[in-house]
Amino acid sequence: MKDPYTILIIGGGFAGVELAERLLNSKLDISVILVDKNNYNFFPPLLYQVATGYLDVSNITYPFRKHFRGYSNFSFIMSELVEIDSENNTAILSTGNIKYDELVIATGTVTNYFGIDKVRRHALPMKTITDAIYLKNTWLKRIEEASRTADEYLRNQLTTFVVAGGGPTGVEIAGMLSELKKDILFKDYPELKGLAFEIYLVDGLPNLLAPMSKDSQAYALKSLKTSGVIIKLGHNVEDFKNNTVYLADGSQISSSNLLWTAGVTAQKFNGLPSDAYGKGNRLLVNPYNNVLGMKNVYAIGDTALMTSDSNFPQGHPQLAQVAIQQAKLLAQNITANKRGKSRRQFKYNDKGSMAIIRRNKAVADLNGPLKHLNGFPAWVVWVLVHLMSLINFRNKLTTFFNWMNAYITKDQPLRMIIDSGNESKNQ
Repeated sequence: MKDPYTILIIGGGFAGVELAERLLNSKLDISVILVDKNNYNFFPPLLYQVATGYLDVSNITYPFRKHFRGYSNFSFIMSELVEIDSENNTAILSTGNIKYDELVIATGTVTNYFGIDKVRRHALPMKTITDAIYLKNTWLKRIEEASRTADEYLRNQLTTFVVAGGGPTGVEIAGMLSELKKDILFKDYPELKGLAFEIYLVDGLPNLLAPMSKDSQAYALKSLKTSGVIIKLGHNVEDFKNNTVYLADGSQISSSNLLWTAGVTAQKFNGLPSDAYGKGNRLLVNPYNNVLGMKNVYAIGDTALMTSDSNFPQGHPQLAQVAIQQAKLLAQNITANKRGKSRRQFKYNDKGSMAIIRRNKAVADLNGPLKHLNGFPAWVVWVLVHLMSLINFRNKLTTFFNWMNAYITKDQPLRMIIDSGNESKNQ
């Protein structure tokens, strides 16, 4: 009996899940195998809300096996890609080898520490569910320690937060920390009243939200300053040691808490030629998302670098919408190819970008008659877009309930320290 035509997808983020869904609903006689190091999909734009105790992990995660239950031609393997043997159409995984007819790499990105070893070892990243849980446990433990100690210097060190990176994630977590300070911290910890609880937002660029409009940048800067966040632009983090953040201009911030949102990089895999990689380790692809020089190996989403789109000659932004649109078109092109029809080249339809700053305040740059929104209207748009982007109805409902509860009460009872007992940073 002939083996089914196998499409192997590495990575279950926005791109991987969208592609799998489209292929499984295409009525093609194929087998779809999804590989991911986790057994669940999660929603990265809301990780910071898990990290600050405004959402539960279950609000933004969902098991792959449950999501794809009912598809007889779907398989899931919890594993990681180690090497690609393109001559033999074989993916070498950490758990074994898998033969494929077409391979799609949708592995997204990992945190980029820019070679600063002490930052890598001691900063608090926010790229995965594990990162978010660790971050929440860590800052809560440090607040508890601050509430016990009589050492004023140590108290200030434990309750000072430095957020490195002025993109959407950095802006959003700085704003969320300011909400915690304003509405929650001193109610939960009356013994800390009078403490500064300083929040710094540091970025090497001259503006926050660099890819967004000047209106959005100015509004975000003003809103964060109004909420008490100390903004230091044009300042790169150079080191982090002895509970001190060292900036490139020679200044220092005494803090135990460096939250790292300053950059990402794609992953490299053995078996692909070195010239297949471009800036940020992203895989160079043609207009059909084929990895250059490879007929049946594709890359989509954040790990792909396409320079053929005339509107984005330096490559597309690493956003969810790019990943989803590339996955949709690739599914259509694979289907067309199987049916002997012509493929279409990818062109990104930029629908705009947005970022939440704090309660009732957000910014949105739109591609339509209305170019810019800020304040409460942008906040409503942000809430609706993010709710609709969650993977299923259960996640939408529970997240909406938690958000409404937090909005009405200005609080959220999710600040539990759940320590596994062997929790530790990846070294």
